[in-house]
Amino acid sequence: MSQVNLKQAYQYCNRTAREHYENFPVASHLLPRKLRRPITVIYTFSRMADDIVDEGTASKTERNLQLQQCRDQLDAAARHRHNTSTDNIAPVYIALADVLQQHPDLLSHLHDLLTAFQMDIDKDRYQNFAEVMQYCKLSANPIGRMLLILYDADTEKNRACSDGLCSALQLINFLQDIRADYHIRSRIYLPEDELQANRISEQDIADSPAIPQLKTLMEFQIQRARKLLQAGAPLGIQLKGRIGLELRMITLGGWIILKKLREQKGDLSRSPRLNNRDWLWILIRAISARFTVYLNTFTKTPKQRQTHDS
Repeated sequence: MSQVNLKQAYQYCNRTAREHYENFPVASHLLPRKLRRPITVIYTFSRMADDIVDEGTASKTERNLQLQQCRDQLDAAARHRHNTSTDNIAPVYIALADVLQQHPDLLSHLHDLLTAFQMDIDKDRYQNFAEVMQYCKLSANPIGRMLLILYDADTEKNRACSDGLCSALQLINFLQDIRADYHIRSRIYLPEDELQANRISEQDIADSPAIPQLKTLMEFQIQRARKLLQAGAPLGIQLKGRIGLELRMITLGGWIILKKLREQKGDLSRSPRLNNRDWLWILIRAISARFTVYLNTFTKTPKQRQTHDS
C-alpha cells in the first residue's frame, strides 16, 4: 500500500463525511486529530453500506449481493489482502485496512453494522420494542463501542452508557422520520403491538391526521427515548476533554430533537432538524457541568422549565 494511495483514501473519507448532513456531529473539530481520521473512515463505510440499502432501484437480491461484497472486502481489508497496484479497490477499504491494522477490535462491530443493513433489506416491520432494540444493538450501539475503542475508553461502565446513548439516538432518528421511512422506504420502526394498542393504522401514519392516539403514542415514544438518553448522558462527563464535550453536544442535540417532536403534538408531517441557533444553545450548555439538568425538564412545569433554561 503506497503512502500516496493511503493519503488519498483518507482524503476521500474526509470529504464524504463532510458532504452529508447529519443532525449530530461527525468527526467534528472538537475531536483530537488522531481520532478524526478513523471516525471519518467508519462513517464513510457506514454511509456506503446505507446507500446500498436505500438508494437506487436495485432489487433485494442485488442489494444483498452488494452487501455480501462489502463483507468480503471488509474481511480482505482486515487481512491486508488488497493489492492496491492491481486491484480496483474503493478508497474506503484502503483506509479501513490501515485503521484495522491499528484497531483490530473494530472488525466485529463493523460486521454488526452490515447485519443491521441486511435487516433493512429483509425486514420492514417490527412486532415489538424488543425487536426494535435488537436492531439498535446492531445498527447504533456498534458505533459507540467503536468510538470507545478509538478513545481508549472501552470499559464495561462506559459501554453501558454508550449503548443507552446510541440506542436513544437511533430511536430519535426513527421518530424524526416516521413518514419518510413509510413513504420512501416502506418501513415502520414503531412496534406493531404498540400501534395496535393505540388503535393506529398504517393509513394513519401515511396520512398523519391530527388524532389524539398519535399524540399519545408519540409522547410515550419520546419519553422512552429520553430515559435512554439520560442513561447514556453520564458518558459525556466520564470522558474528559474535547471528547466529553463532543458527547455532551451529541446528547443535547438529541434532547432538542425530542423537544421539537414533543411540541409537534403527534404531527408527523414535519421532520425536525437542528439549526444554527440550536447548535449555539447546545455549545453553551455543553460547556456547563450542569448540562444533564436539561434532560430532566420534560417532567417539569413550564415555569420550572423556564427556570432551568435561564
